[in-house]
Amino acid sequence: MANTSIEDRLTSTLLQQTFLDGNILDIEDYKKMAAAYVSIEQCVAVLSDFQADCSYIYAGNFGKFLGLPLGDLFIDSAFEDCIFDKLNSEDVIERHALELHFFQYLKNLPDEEYRNYSTFSRLRFSDDKNMNYINHRTMYLKKLRNGSVLFALCLYAPSTNFRFQTGIDGKIVNIKTGETITSEKYKPYTETLLSKRELEILTHVAKGNNSDQIANILNISVYTVRRHRQNIIQKMQVANTTEALKTAFVMGLINV
Repeated sequence: MANTSIEDRLTSTLLQQTFLDGNILDIEDYKKMAAAYVSIEQCVAVLSDFQADCSYIYAGNFGKFLGLPLGDLFIDSAFEDCIFDKLNSEDVIERHALELHFFQYLKNLPDEEYRNYSTFSRLRFSDDKNMNYINHRTMYLKKLRNGSVLFALCLYAPSTNFRFQTGIDGKIVNIKTGETITSEKYKPYTETLLSKRELEILTHVAKGNNSDQIANILNISVYTVRRHRQNIIQKMQVANTTEALKTAFVMGLINV
């Protein structure tokens, strides 16, 4: 369920942007650039159109590892579930969370700077016996005057790093300067999801404290703790506190 929650949040964030009338732009130039890049790298590129809610997939030789036919593929969704389904589900959750961070961080940058940034991560295949890894990147190619992102490009390529590692090692990088953006710079935008008190209570839950114990620690009523816990579940769009914890850890909201 936590996976669905983060996926739904990413989907709604990108597809429910305000696309101003008259801003239907020609995607053909971007399609040509993506196809040309794949012809050289032999990787997989996914060009997503959030206004039309569709994607264009360009697969080089690496595409066969993802079950893709060689060449071009159109899908009626801005999100490439046909690729995500081949990857480790926990890694996909982290990838989606990283893109949420990425989107929120770029929203607060000057318009002329957003194309200087890209996400970098390393994803596992869903098959536990297959220890191959994939390098993944996300870039936003076109923003409108009101800040809405219209086109995005995701790249999938084989990784030469086979060292086992927990998590996707996700980063936001300024590809112009080489600077890695620390979580302290983008976490404030996601921490607004929950109030300071709600984050405090969720942290205590993660430490194994029940509502009575949390009430004593924070010197508040048990009723108040339970009300905050219910608010957390509603805000994070999950079924229970356990799933809220999973989502919070993935999004970097708490760290115990």
